[in-house]
Amino acid sequence: MKQKIIYFIFLIIFLLFYFSTFCFAWGEPELVNKLNSAFESIRDWLIKLATPAAAVAVGTGVFMKKFSFGDEERIRLGKKLIKASLFSYGFILAINLILSAIKSLIS
Repeated sequence: MKQKIIYFIFLIIFLLFYFSTFCFAWGEPELVNKLNSAFESIRDWLIKLATPAAAVAVGTGVFMKKFSFGDEERIRLGKKLIKASLFSYGFILAINLILSAIKSLIS
């Protein structure tokens, strides 16, 4: 029983080593390259879209505060919209910064 377990572990290690050298010897497959480029273009598109979306959200919040005519609920909602949109935009930029740092460390 113990011999079978040792044999099985040796076989698993050998197969992992064999397939890892087999995969790295030929480089990345074409599908992986296409997926990487597709995700990069989607990320760039989302960053370009996030800036005007945040500006529109902040502008809407400012106008809600300005034209609330003393309604406390609208003032609170405008402040909440401004804070949430700035936080979301900052979060998107931080994620982009982190992804860029990881990509520069990998390559």
